[in-house]
Amino acid sequence: MVDEEKVKEVLKNKVSPLLAAEGGGIDLVGIDGGRVKVRLSGACAMCPMRQFTVKQFVEAVLKREVPDVESVETA
Repeated sequence: MVDEEKVKEVLKNKVSPLLAAEGGGIDLVGIDGGRVKVRLSGACAMCPMRQFTVKQFVEAVLKREVPDVESVETA
């Protein structure tokens, strides 16, 4: 079972600062089993690289920091 508080902490401390530097943001929408659902905001919401950001950055960080995370998807 994915620890929601740990996911929130990682998003806040490790993901959000880097997205904010590019004018974007991220919000946790929910967790379904091992799947984490997020919503990108600001510049990230319409960026053509958003799926790359979610899979190669957000998912990689969450999987490293919260072992029960299986995948990250946009909502």
